[in-house]
Amino acid sequence: MLSHGGPVLWLLLIISAVAVAVFIERFLHCHRAQINSTEFLNGIRTVLKRDNPVEALSICDATPGPVSRLVRIAILHREEGRERVREALEEAGAAEVPRLEEKLSLLATIAQLAPLIGLLGTMLGFIQTFSRMQEAGLNAHVGLLSSGIWQALVCAAAGLAVSIPAHAAYNYLVIRVNAIVLDMERSATEIVRIVTETAKPPPAP
Repeated sequence: MLSHGGPVLWLLLIISAVAVAVFIERFLHCHRAQINSTEFLNGIRTVLKRDNPVEALSICDATPGPVSRLVRIAILHREEGRERVREALEEAGAAEVPRLEEKLSLLATIAQLAPLIGLLGTMLGFIQTFSRMQEAGLNAHVGLLSSGIWQALVCAAAGLAVSIPAHAAYNYLVIRVNAIVLDMERSATEIVRIVTETAKPPPAP
């Protein structure tokens, strides 16, 4: 059946392979980025209460994901006051979000373009069918016209078959990214409180 799809079908197969590769890469990235932030912050709090920022930084370096990077920024600025820590976290968070959303627009574009590419294949198939009908005139028969009809139907179905999973994959990844961003915001609020509580007071003049 696929052999009847024509060149447009091969284009759809290529972009479907790209969509699968993007989804797998983004899924693994989100999986690595999402950690148990509550447990992680509790460990950081315990270490900082022992006045051991070096160990806290080592824990951050050993933990993947944007939350650990935000916590690391907060620890590095812990002696500069609450407001400076907040500013540093806002700057770091603004840099982390694009990393999470990277390539999602490509997946959304594939989901939107696939049915249009399938429609193009459908139109080309019908053009081929009517061209052969015109050439054959009254002698046209089903066998002569079937290849164009096959191409039209296969391309239309293939376009939908690529678009539907791509839409689902895009929405799933958006939900995962939003969950990670929300976790980042909560963790940022918590780490500000932690570093403020555990920071050394400035020396008396």
